[in-house]
Amino acid sequence: MIEITDKIYYVGVNDRNKELFEGLWPLPNGVSYNSYLIDDEKVCLIDTVEVDFFMPYLKNIREVLGDRQVDYLVINHMEPDHSGAIELIRKYYPGIKIVTNKKAFCMIDGFYGMTTDGVEVCNGSTLDLGRHKLSFVLTPMVHWPETMVTLDTTTNTLFSGDAFGCFGALNGGIIDSEINCDTFWLEMVRYYSNIVGKYGTPVQNALKKLEGVQLDYICSTHGPVWHEYIDKVVGIYDRLSRYETEEGIVICYGTMYGNTERMAEVIARAASQAGIKNIVMYNVSKTHHSYIIRDVFRYRGLIVGAPTYNAGLYHEMEVLLSELAGKDIKNRHYIGWFGSYAWAGKAVGCIKEWNDTRLKFEPVGEPVEMKQSLKDDTFAQCEALGRAMAERLKQDRQ
Repeated sequence: MIEITDKIYYVGVNDRNKELFEGLWPLPNGVSYNSYLIDDEKVCLIDTVEVDFFMPYLKNIREVLGDRQVDYLVINHMEPDHSGAIELIRKYYPGIKIVTNKKAFCMIDGFYGMTTDGVEVCNGSTLDLGRHKLSFVLTPMVHWPETMVTLDTTTNTLFSGDAFGCFGALNGGIIDSEINCDTFWLEMVRYYSNIVGKYGTPVQNALKKLEGVQLDYICSTHGPVWHEYIDKVVGIYDRLSRYETEEGIVICYGTMYGNTERMAEVIARAASQAGIKNIVMYNVSKTHHSYIIRDVFRYRGLIVGAPTYNAGLYHEMEVLLSELAGKDIKNRHYIGWFGSYAWAGKAVGCIKEWNDTRLKFEPVGEPVEMKQSLKDDTFAQCEALGRAMAERLKQDRQ
């Protein structure tokens, strides 16, 4: 039994076996599916868990309630890792009333074939549990159209759905004050950039709705319960949703026989010698794109390079550029690019087209195209590209 504050309990579970979140994003440290229980005159469950974990989840609920019934189930977000146990919860607690918004009720019908006479809420709706008073705020497209958050105005506890969440299972402790949170900060950035990243404007709209609201606890559906680090957590989501970056360069490249990689090394060295400290390098065929996307959200400079392949762009670079374009990254980002070929050069032109039509980052420096191997002229051009990106970044220091 884990009490967060004043009869609010954590009843979630850990998933340490899933390898890819949403079938896409690596989970080296697992992930938690968080659910919460308010034990009051009326008992209220906040979100559920993935259905495969229902029996340990039910045990957690019964550890708090014993044989008591659950009166309400609030659903803040309909993705199945949070709504998947709805059908089973209703079997064990047949009198339960689902509390959510109109769009979510439509999804409950669509996902689970369930119709219900539950409690439909909208912005400003309230629910009285006895001592605890709940208030609801719709936050559409953070990151699904039905998303909302629930505020317990009695304890200033925000049940935030996926907002303020992060990858990583919980290793014993639940509240941030009980654990070392060092491993969660970059995983929060990766979670945001991978899952929510496209929806910066809706996140900003949601943050504005919460301006001035006292928050003593943030209970997300993934990761720790935030208490001591609330300002830091909200600040991270605020910066990321404004696409605010720090000085640094992500250099990512595809390479078949090492020649394109040698170009990347020269570019990186030149940028470092020109005064840039934050430089990260990734082979797009070796490093999962999840981590590259994370760092593109962190750093303002991006330099990409790849060989020509099948008269087009090297496959893994094509995939990465497609993923980045799908994030609809706004604000100030700079890009440079380079490529190589054996007999017909296409990669450089393909990268330019991606930027012109989809990414629309500010181009920096002259693209470098290398035929077959690195010679004195292309070596100097690579150095010039690295220096150009460094100088463009340093202009922002003023």
